[in-house]
Amino acid sequence: MRDQEPSAPHADQRLTTKEAAELLGVKPETVYAYVSRGQLTSRRVPGGRGSTFDAQEVEALARRNRRESSGSSASGGELSVRTRITLIEPDAYYFRGVDATELAARHTYEEVAEWLWTGRLRPGVTFTAPEASVTAARRAVDALPEHTGPTDRLRVAAIAAAVADPLRFDLSEDAVLGTARALIPTLVAALPTRRGRRSGDSPLAQRLWARLSGRDADEDSLRVLDTALALLVDHDLAASTLAVRVAASARAHAYAAVSAGLGVLEGPLHGAASGLAHRLLLDVLDEGDAAPVIAEELRAGRRIPGLGHRLYPGEDPRARALFGLLEGIPRAAPALAAARDIVATTARHTPLHANVDLALAVFTASAGMPATAGETIFAVARTAGWIAHALEEYGERPLRMRPSGHYVGPRPPQPLPEPQPLS
Repeated sequence: MRDQEPSAPHADQRLTTKEAAELLGVKPETVYAYVSRGQLTSRRVPGGRGSTFDAQEVEALARRNRRESSGSSASGGELSVRTRITLIEPDAYYFRGVDATELAARHTYEEVAEWLWTGRLRPGVTFTAPEASVTAARRAVDALPEHTGPTDRLRVAAIAAAVADPLRFDLSEDAVLGTARALIPTLVAALPTRRGRRSGDSPLAQRLWARLSGRDADEDSLRVLDTALALLVDHDLAASTLAVRVAASARAHAYAAVSAGLGVLEGPLHGAASGLAHRLLLDVLDEGDAAPVIAEELRAGRRIPGLGHRLYPGEDPRARALFGLLEGIPRAAPALAAARDIVATTARHTPLHANVDLALAVFTASAGMPATAGETIFAVARTAGWIAHALEEYGERPLRMRPSGHYVGPRPPQPLPEPQPLS
């Protein structure tokens, strides 16, 4: 059954905030956000505390929103979603208008996450998880087979944490922010420990290190890890982020939205790409030369991981930032040299720049981490970005992320199929 379209408003008709919100399919707070952005004008009620809105102006905005969320765009029909979170340009990217690499260089992952969520910096903020949430997540993750990959562990941890939270269906901004600040450290705490457990009051990067490496963490290496988390916190509408927004559009709670993102992240073309680059890097280090390794990859019909990015015709700014930090770590020198050899060798065939997956591979390989470590870093980092997008989507019209299918099957009516015997 289709929703009935509202009747066209009369000229000079004015709507209350509640009526405008219903017509737009948003919360009343979002109506005032439209006013602050200059997309709507309001008029105070004489002698009252409320505001009214021009009905035709509201209807025009509603039509524009429906048009923009239907999937049409000026760039060839690709899905286009309005967002105030991340802007990507050919050689840089920005979080709420601020250069992301500068933010990551000067602030911790937790501080950058807060900026992404609220537009405010909270110096010294540290995320901690409720003991009940951590206990539930660890119990669920510990029951998984030993060979379980990191993204599966994180997804199970997120589901377990959701079950332990009776307030998970509260989608108010304060409640979702509380969920985010508890969920991210819960995910880290649920991962198997390679070294003694860190205090829940220590920076998140320090707690994560103990889950990724059996070595002691020096200050420079922790800085690389924390910067990597901050750089990877969001990257506009990547495939996993789009899945999160679809879930949030259906008003799935934050845990479920994050779980949707983790499900998409596991693909080799997304979060798992750094693991492929890690293994390639180790092969080059073992061989002592990139040429035979690259030749074998191309002979097998495989693309070379860690090179090129569809959004950056030049160097990936995230890779540039991480390589700059890694140059200050002596034990990273062999992996850095191998990475440069990979780039130079492939440049004879196709000139491609290193992307963030290769930079992550240099870090994880030189820090004695497994090949899956880059995927773990990516997933933990991106959880904050997914929460930011979920928060933004909760303020939009419900179920707007619903494209129409273009049916190309047999035209009906077709005869009923003949029963086939069981083989």
